[in-house]
Amino acid sequence: MIVNRRVGSEQPDEYDELEQHLTQKLNVPLNWPEDSGLTVSHVAKIAAAATCDTAYSQAANGHLIDLFAALPLPGTEEGEGFWKRLGDAGGSAALNIDPANMGGPFFDRIYDGNEGGIASRVLSFLEELTPSQRTAVAEVIGSVLDYGTIGVRGQYGGELWLRDAEMSAWRVALAGRREFETAQDREGFFEAWRRA
Repeated sequence: MIVNRRVGSEQPDEYDELEQHLTQKLNVPLNWPEDSGLTVSHVAKIAAAATCDTAYSQAANGHLIDLFAALPLPGTEEGEGFWKRLGDAGGSAALNIDPANMGGPFFDRIYDGNEGGIASRVLSFLEELTPSQRTAVAEVIGSVLDYGTIGVRGQYGGELWLRDAEMSAWRVALAGRREFETAQDREGFFEAWRRA
């Protein structure tokens, strides 16, 4: 019986789809090689964990790109006015996401492995806004959202954009901390919660 389980669950009698795929394609048992520390089952778990973390971060970054794509493009007449108004509304905080300050092909760097670059800029931008600046920025963003496509506009639409950008950036940043987490860190986490 094939059971689709979470990575990290310990059910040695059952295996997931990736483990089944590897055993069929490689024609080897899960515990092969028997005298080795790294088996086919271990490789499957490593591959699944790496894929989940990468896919999660890429999806959140992709969503950030979608949010920016809803705004006027830099270098266009509409974009020039929009980014100037956003800078006026957001003050120095807006420099974090200003197209000229982001170094040109900043979004291209996602493909080069800079998964947290845009996220950290968005979080810095939002953290540095005062409440009145956030309101003004929401009005500027909401004023350019395409009502027919997006369905909302004005300050409310801009506030939704800001909240969505904030949560997406936070997801990227939070997922990025896993790069520095060790197996001992993870086991310490579970042990602490078991004892709580």
